[in-house]
Amino acid sequence: MDKKCLKIAELAALLALCAALCVGTWAQGRQEALSGKLLRLHVLAHSDTAAEQRIKLRVRDAVLEYVEPLLKEAAGLSQAEGLIAAHMEEIAAAAFSASQGRQVTVSLSTENYPTRRYDGFALPAGAYRSLRVELGEGAGENWWCVVFPPLCAQAVTAQEAYPVLSSRELELISDTEGRRFAFRSVELYGALKAWLSEQR
Repeated sequence: MDKKCLKIAELAALLALCAALCVGTWAQGRQEALSGKLLRLHVLAHSDTAAEQRIKLRVRDAVLEYVEPLLKEAAGLSQAEGLIAAHMEEIAAAAFSASQGRQVTVSLSTENYPTRRYDGFALPAGAYRSLRVELGEGAGENWWCVVFPPLCAQAVTAQEAYPVLSSRELELISDTEGRRFAFRSVELYGALKAWLSEQR
């Protein structure tokens, strides 16, 4: 390959990298705006055995049964978090009642999630506030959903499920090929930033 072809190839690679960074920055900004309105539920099973996975789902159901009515009147994420924080003992008790004696640890924290597809919508990878319910060692397959607004329920209308989200945010989470590309760009952008920081 002569020098001219090499320079063209280098320029093309540089332009592709710049385009990827621009798309990644845009998509990450949209994700951060969205994550500031959502509270996710994260239930971690003790292990991957079939019995422990069944217990995990029972615990999930017990937590949702307690939390969803509690958050019905919440007007935003901070209010939802305040209600959760004020009822942590009750949430832990609801989880423990379904855990068949497993140790239960309940906390509010910020966690990093990969892109996740649900029934009819998807959420981009990134950091989200979470109600985390850990059973025993928490070493098993986990279960995620969005508890505020109430996206865990299967039979809800868009108006009921998304009262705190704008039409642009609803468009962002709609599960389409274009959105999947944007979500993937957030993951790649995060991986690129991590790699560049390691090179320093």
